Amino acid sequence: MYPGHFAALTPHKPAVIMSDTGEQLTYAELDERSVRLARVLHDAGLRPGDDVALLAENTPRTFEVFWAAIRSGLYITAVNRHLNPAEIAYILADCGAKALVVSQRMGTVATDLAAETPGIAVRLAFGGAVDGHQDYEAALAAVSAEPLPDQPRGRDMLYSSGTTGRPKGIKAPLSDMQVDEAPDPLLAVFGPVYGLAADTVYLSPAPLYHSAPLRFGGMVHSVGGTVVVMPRFDAAAALAAIERYRVTHSQWVPTMFVRMLKLPEERRTAHDLSSHRVAVHAAAPCPVEVKQQMIDWWGPILHEYYGATEAVGLTLIDSPAWLRKPGSVGTALLGVLRICDDAGDEIPQGDVGLVYFEREALPFAYHNDPEKTRQAQNPKHPNWGTTGDVGYVDEDGFLFLTDRKAFMIISGGVNIYPQEIEDALTLHPSVLDLAVIGLPDEEMGEQVKAVVQPAPGVMAGPELERELTDFLRARIAHYKVPRSIDFVSELPRTETGKLQKHKLRAAYAETAGAGV
Repeated sequence: MYPGHFAALTPHKPAVIMSDTGEQLTYAELDERSVRLARVLHDAGLRPGDDVALLAENTPRTFEVFWAAIRSGLYITAVNRHLNPAEIAYILADCGAKALVVSQRMGTVATDLAAETPGIAVRLAFGGAVDGHQDYEAALAAVSAEPLPDQPRGRDMLYSSGTTGRPKGIKAPLSDMQVDEAPDPLLAVFGPVYGLAADTVYLSPAPLYHSAPLRFGGMVHSVGGTVVVMPRFDAAAALAAIERYRVTHSQWVPTMFVRMLKLPEERRTAHDLSSHRVAVHAAAPCPVEVKQQMIDWWGPILHEYYGATEAVGLTLIDSPAWLRKPGSVGTALLGVLRICDDAGDEIPQGDVGLVYFEREALPFAYHNDPEKTRQAQNPKHPNWGTTGDVGYVDEDGFLFLTDRKAFMIISGGVNIYPQEIEDALTLHPSVLDLAVIGLPDEEMGEQVKAVVQPAPGVMAGPELERELTDFLRARIAHYKVPRSIDFVSELPRTETGKLQKHKLRAAYAETAGAGV
């Protein structure tokens, strides 16, 4: 189903609520406004298979653009607004955007990019005037609210967050069915597992340009529920939103858990969380200690999935199963797990290798990049796909991730996985954030380097370095302990909590190149 169905059944029910202001977008409004925008795009010459891009902060307008694309056979590309102008221009050109919708807050960037994106036929701006852009509200008011006679189902075409390099466009084929005939392709997977239904109140604390919040929001609208959107993540505000809006479902990344766990006890326990039935987390591995503390606090409502924007495969695990298999990301629900060596051959159960999912066919391609698509395929089995994660499967079929292959450190011929070191240190009270990387070393090949953002009020320096090093030596093998620890004011992370280690490595490479 889609918003038009619920506009008829429950027209005044909120489809979207902004958590901070209480601003609402009802199903009747979402349906009508997405219909009008679909007509604006159609009148501008966009046809099925074309792309509409969105550049904005978290706002109800996101779902208007999303559903206008989905009911028009278009691809929607929501662009990370924190990218620099060159990166945004690259995405707009690479996806072949024919239309661009921007917020007034992104107006300066959008105006500056106009000369670099001549293929965009229609430019719309909401929230205020933007040079070179038509007023969004005026454009919608000027067209009919009658749905187009042909409404083929579109889908998203999102770009990877670029944690290991330049963002890659992930493009899947379109359906040949109408929007009221074709189901959301992910709803059949997640809906029954998480109990998504009309009574769902889903809290989204992450940026809507990211695949999980955007797609889960679409799924909630497909069952007639309500999406509560935070303008940005704040640990205390998230807990308050659960209480205020009687949230039933939510989705998080592990860094959000860490921030909430580090709140003072009186702030952690200040809110009624009894409505909360399902807390989903994904996007990055969750340290065992962090997840155990969250289950102790919230109860066995945590559900984890391991997947990717590429939708190459999927594993799921609930709290009871995780308590039996701490650290696992679950068993395969979509695809067949295959663990392989660098040559593409399967390796024995329990051995660590590259994680693949076997499907009937690779379900995506990297847009305009056949070489990257090829690299995501097993060299001997083209229908086995990977996103570059490393792990192993136990005797019961449960997957355990060790790290990303690109992040593995080889020191003295031994494989060291930064994730293990990061997990051991992440809840130390003096640590607000950290990353572990490998740096070139003449003797060992690579040396282990930790980069730490101290907690507020904690003094960085040799004393703290010794404290953290001793802490790690008591928890992990001594050869894995970082040779040195640097302290910084902030680490490069995406808004979804993913470490951008390529940026960190590049900063150290520049320092080395400068002879510093």
